[in-house]
Amino acid sequence: MRYELKDLRLFLAIVQAQNLSAGAAAMHMTASSASYRLKNLEYTVGSELFVRTSKGMTPTPAGEVLARHAKKLLAGVETMHTELSDYSSNLRGSIRVLANSSSLNGFLIPSLARFLTGNTGINVDLKEKESLKISSAIEEGVADIGIGADLEPLPSLERRLYALDRLVCVAPPDHPLARKPRTAFEDILNHDLVSMQRASSNFLFLSNQARLAGKSMKVRVHVHNFSAALHMVEAGVGVAIVPASIAAAAASQGQLTALPITDPWAERTLYLVLRAETGDQPTLVRQFADILLNDPLVVEARARE
Repeated sequence: MRYELKDLRLFLAIVQAQNLSAGAAAMHMTASSASYRLKNLEYTVGSELFVRTSKGMTPTPAGEVLARHAKKLLAGVETMHTELSDYSSNLRGSIRVLANSSSLNGFLIPSLARFLTGNTGINVDLKEKESLKISSAIEEGVADIGIGADLEPLPSLERRLYALDRLVCVAPPDHPLARKPRTAFEDILNHDLVSMQRASSNFLFLSNQARLAGKSMKVRVHVHNFSAALHMVEAGVGVAIVPASIAAAAASQGQLTALPITDPWAERTLYLVLRAETGDQPTLVRQFADILLNDPLVVEARARE
């Protein structure tokens, strides 16, 4: 036997109202539709469920048995919904994220730290990737979500504004470049540099810009993160090119000077991309994308511009 939950709810509504039309109205159904459903239910049970009199409808013995079990069944369904709702409010699963160095270090790491401490059911596979390769990687299914600068708007992807940032040159206060209000990339290339590691998206991007300018980067040391780069610059090893969001704290304390770079590519529009919505796309991916986009740090960064 197969019972429809809607039919059981209608049946109990008729039992309570002792009237077909009133029971149908309680279920927001027409009387004819309710009558059809009731006949199907009686066919499934194999017995009439009501005695119809001038005073209304009262359950038959079979109807009383069904009413007793239907109440227990529907109560159990409601309990199940409540428990599953509590479960789903704490997201669970694994998500693969690709990000370029600017979004990774300037915004994503702080956002993820706050999120993951409060959502122990989520695991994130986070990898750094050059912006030029992120959109195609998401399209090919290498990862679920990508964040990077000026990402290619492929037809199969949904692209949403994530944050606005810019690359700046950080230098010690007594460095020759620090005497200027701003600087061009070609001028920076005349000085010793502190750079991110060779495989980083930051180094790959800047190396390509240097090649386009017909120059090479005079790198004295490669470091593994922007914090180390700022430390090296402060010690006088060289200058570095980092996201403004990374340099802000050190610059505000006077430890370093952050110079705007005049080249157009220094302005960084960061986008979040994921595959366009389809029926088989995990809901978790879209929920997580919304969480990243609405993180207070990211929202504040968009509002400042």
